[in-house]
Amino acid sequence: MTNTHDYTRMTEGSIAGQMVRFAVPLFIGNLFQQLYNTADALIVGNLIGNEALAAVSATGTLVFLMVSLFAGIASGAGVVVSRYFGAREPEKMQRAIHTVLAFDLTTGVLLTLIGTTLTPAILRLMGTPDDVMARSTAYIRVYFAGSLGLVLYNSSRGIMQAVGDSRHPLYYLVFSSVLNVVLDIVLIAGFHMDVEGAALATILSQFFSVFLCLRRLMTTEEDYRVRLRKIGYDWQMLKLIVRYGLPAGLQNSVIAIANVVVQSNINAFGTMAVAGCGAYSKIEGFAFLPITSFTIALTTFVGQNLGGREYERAKKGARFGVGCAILLSELIGLLTYLAAPTLIRAFTQEPEAIAFGVGKARICALFFCLLAASHGLSAVLRGAGKAVIPMISMLSFWCVVRVTILHFAVPVYQSIDVVNWVYPITWALSTVLLTVYYLRADWLHSFDRHAD
Repeated sequence: MTNTHDYTRMTEGSIAGQMVRFAVPLFIGNLFQQLYNTADALIVGNLIGNEALAAVSATGTLVFLMVSLFAGIASGAGVVVSRYFGAREPEKMQRAIHTVLAFDLTTGVLLTLIGTTLTPAILRLMGTPDDVMARSTAYIRVYFAGSLGLVLYNSSRGIMQAVGDSRHPLYYLVFSSVLNVVLDIVLIAGFHMDVEGAALATILSQFFSVFLCLRRLMTTEEDYRVRLRKIGYDWQMLKLIVRYGLPAGLQNSVIAIANVVVQSNINAFGTMAVAGCGAYSKIEGFAFLPITSFTIALTTFVGQNLGGREYERAKKGARFGVGCAILLSELIGLLTYLAAPTLIRAFTQEPEAIAFGVGKARICALFFCLLAASHGLSAVLRGAGKAVIPMISMLSFWCVVRVTILHFAVPVYQSIDVVNWVYPITWALSTVLLTVYYLRADWLHSFDRHAD
């Protein structure tokens, strides 16, 4: 099928072809994003040092904690937009788009205020090592000064993806990724800035992406065009967005709190553990790329097809997308397992830090298939508007069980391997629950029951 528009209607044509064509630009875009995140760590670790790398690494879970609630709620807008796009209801789609942009403006300001004032206290509660505390605080304050760009970019990109346009977000992400690396080098190597230079490079490139995305949305002739004068709250539409997005937001927030607990346990093993595990997390991010790509594609595909009442097509697409995510992530996991020493050494030359990073890779990497299964099944259910069960699964296993294991096992064994093993264990438990629910629940007709 030839598509002359900037969007893709996933309610027609080859299922595999539509999903792969949509997922591949997402994969490339996510690859560039991960590359520039990795470039941040490489530049900081090699030009400033291990303590600076540890300072940046120590803030990762805190960043996720601060943005996850609002990002989760905004993700509900993607479900709603894809639903009305598939159902060919442009007026309702317009209301959803302009409501989520108004929500972004509000939450962006709130994140800036909260992030710049409260995070130093939270870093102390996390047990951030004293020798990196000042740098971590400086990094996080600059980063959250750009919160508005972060939330606006995620939503504007999500709107385009919800209507099947994954190409333009790719172009904009490539441009901003290159800009971020250039700014990293200029600010750190040229102007001799410390970790705050890396944070400043990130937020400047983020605002550049926002400009490109909004410019595209404001100049397109399609039904999803953004008009500044229409940005405002439609409370009925906001209620629908929150219904689909709040479970994901709460899930992400509570999991983020659990990850703060995990990071606190890593911090207890010292600066080299923070640096080594932080380096591994950058590598692990590459394994998440097929997961992220196909989960976004799955949510869009399922949302559009259920909105258009193409039930059998939605089911077939769900099976294909989850299977692809599992296969690709496991292949990458095997490569990560084998190449872990070389990969970690790219970030740091400190033998102790390398040992910590390799140890985590050798425990987690071969279980990436479980992570893909959990995220893939959750994406299908969220695309169907059934976000509560994924929330319960993630909160039960990735939060309660994970923290409980750490609380009782770490004092007994006093080994960082205990911290590392909580990941595959909880991935497996959530996969079992989600698989059972997916096979037994009537998720195909959930939109019919919530039709306006």
